[in-house]
Amino acid sequence: MSDMTMSTKVNARVAEVPTKPRLDGGLGRYGPLMIFAVLALGIGYAANSLLADIDAAGARPTTWAPFALLGVALLIALAFEFVNGFHDTANAVATVIYTHSLPAPVAVVWSGFFNFLGVLTSSGAVAFGIVSLLPVELILRVGSGAGLAMVFALLIAAIIWNLGTWYVGLPASSSHTLIGSIIGVGLANELTASNTAGTSGVDWSQARGVFEALLFSPVVGFVGAALLLLALKLVVRNRKLYTAPEDSAPPPLWIRSLLILTCTGVSFAHGSNDGQKGMGLIMLILIGVVPSAYALNRAVPEAATAGFVEVSSRAAAVLRQHTGSSPPVTTPQSARDIVQAYLQTRERRPDTLSALAMLTDDIARQVRTYGAIGSVPAEQVQNVRNSMYLADEALRHVIRAKDPLVTAEELTILQDFRGALDRATRFIPTWVKVAVAIALGLGTMVGWRRIVVTVAERIGKAHLSYGQGASAELVAAATIGAADLYGLPVSTTHVLSSGVAGTMAANGSGLQWATVRNIALAWVLTLPAAMVLAGGIYWLLRQFIA
Repeated sequence: MSDMTMSTKVNARVAEVPTKPRLDGGLGRYGPLMIFAVLALGIGYAANSLLADIDAAGARPTTWAPFALLGVALLIALAFEFVNGFHDTANAVATVIYTHSLPAPVAVVWSGFFNFLGVLTSSGAVAFGIVSLLPVELILRVGSGAGLAMVFALLIAAIIWNLGTWYVGLPASSSHTLIGSIIGVGLANELTASNTAGTSGVDWSQARGVFEALLFSPVVGFVGAALLLLALKLVVRNRKLYTAPEDSAPPPLWIRSLLILTCTGVSFAHGSNDGQKGMGLIMLILIGVVPSAYALNRAVPEAATAGFVEVSSRAAAVLRQHTGSSPPVTTPQSARDIVQAYLQTRERRPDTLSALAMLTDDIARQVRTYGAIGSVPAEQVQNVRNSMYLADEALRHVIRAKDPLVTAEELTILQDFRGALDRATRFIPTWVKVAVAIALGLGTMVGWRRIVVTVAERIGKAHLSYGQGASAELVAAATIGAADLYGLPVSTTHVLSSGVAGTMAANGSGLQWATVRNIALAWVLTLPAAMVLAGGIYWLLRQFIA
């Protein structure tokens, strides 16, 4: 055999081996400096906005102890989002890096920027959907020792599990972890209470919808990405789309543009969905430590007062039409107690609707007396907010029950009242969004390599192709975006990892079952592990926090 023939065969074999991207490149000489600059600007803006809000509410503490507590709590909440950034969004950049569409440093900066934009433009629906999973009495007393222990426990537990799974390179779900932590705190609160009559555990009706979203989304990712790849093969008959890149040159422009677009979509959707989880917990912290500034939305204009009072009165009238022969509730405090008991037990007593009507009337009376939501005195803000929260959550369950006696017109009135309550209590200041956006965005640029290698190299037996990357990313972006619209927390990790696996199966590339087994094991263990961690930390903190 001639030397030329031997050389040709060797070169052919080399060409068959796909070229792996470089993952050891940094952000350049000025990269760390830019990160610190953005971090400093974000901290300065957040701190200045926080102090301005406290001053405007006349709530500046006489000692520095509340500020110290608030600072620690906010740092832990932002640390969770930072870890979430490099743990989850590594999934978004794996496809563009391994198809040589973008160099690794450019890809992570690009993804981080669109995570940042996703957080800033998020609706807030997911944030308060997460909060609704927590025990009602801890939310009402979030500034107490038990309330602060709850927030610290679930955040610390989520960070520990996320760091552990990241260290071994497993793409576990941050959403799964946080929800497991919430359930663990709820169960620990129920089990450790000395008087179970006044405590609740987990809102299982709300948790059921979250579980369904978390369980269903990986199936959507796997099946959707597989079907999309098969459809793409029927429409676009270009062999290069479905085989591993043969060198480190970028793909054709239209393929490259599609891959960058899908990476952008997943990054943006991840920011808009996952970023909200940290926002909801930060709002709980702010309500607990400085309620006079953040328990009620002081940005609601005074001109909206008349409309709020009117819709409240109409809702109370609708509720009274369905109280039947139940005895009237005579005081606002008894009304609050009855409604809180309903939220804890989900058992509607004969006087539940009567109490809800009384609570609704009392809310309207207080807002009318003070002239505007923003004019409620500092010492009354927490009480008014708690009444609004109780009424809002109780109405959510009443409406979900779909009482056949409630007409469509009455249902609209109750929904309008819930909307007014949401505008008064479910708000997120701009500085909170900016702080979370920076934490999530910067986290995307740090520590991404471990998860990227697992997703791109260890799920399938073959190198990721252009078509596979685009299919997995498109399905992930669409799934996460749809969940965001409906206020459901889903896992970017689950959707994209299962999407990559689906494309490998559809392309006949084969799966590395050892990796798939480990990912599935992490998926199965995340909930119980996070529950045990959070429940144990909550119990421990309750021994020290009065």
